[in-house]
Amino acid sequence: MSSLFSVGSPIVAATLLLLIILSIATWSIAFFKVWKQVQAGKSNRAFIQAFWDARDWQSAAAVVKNGVGDFAQLGQAGFAELKSLNDNQQDLKHIGAPQDVLERALRQHLENIQRHHERGLAELATIGSTAPFVGLFGTVWGIMHALQDIGKTGAASLDVVAGPIGEALIATAIGIATALPAVLAYNLFLRRLRVHVTELENFAHDFIRLAAKHDFKA
Repeated sequence: MSSLFSVGSPIVAATLLLLIILSIATWSIAFFKVWKQVQAGKSNRAFIQAFWDARDWQSAAAVVKNGVGDFAQLGQAGFAELKSLNDNQQDLKHIGAPQDVLERALRQHLENIQRHHERGLAELATIGSTAPFVGLFGTVWGIMHALQDIGKTGAASLDVVAGPIGEALIATAIGIATALPAVLAYNLFLRRLRVHVTELENFAHDFIRLAAKHDFKA
């Protein structure tokens, strides 16, 4: 590790340090999101199984009340809105047909869930798009610094030129190595999020259908 920072220019050394910090941030975000998704997946599967195994609407409400995970939270928001509708609350939020009011409440809660899961994606996208340019900056600066040194010494043999320029090119390689995992992780988590949001939307539609079948009673 210390050899990476033995390059001649402090600017190049600082660039390499920044790239290593970005790489650590990428892997930290990726491992954290994978861990959270594994834990959430277990809770969501258990809740969905229990919800559809419920014998009636009241049993389903009890499952939702004690449930954990995104689907349970969506169901809890739905039943809370049904309770407000049953209490005949007179405000702008509850003006309209019960189905429209319920659909709006579920959509808003689903958007909150989506925003929660989008945390970290912007950071991964930023690292993936900027790390190669950070590395390229270090390379250009390192080459410029090497050429200045060569100009001062007046020596331009291959042995003199190859060493400093080779060290400068390390910055570009590290920049690419930092960006690649960030881009792959971003695309993976974005795809999983889209699938998850689609599943939540399907659950919301089923919830509205069941609520309508029971006259929107909580």
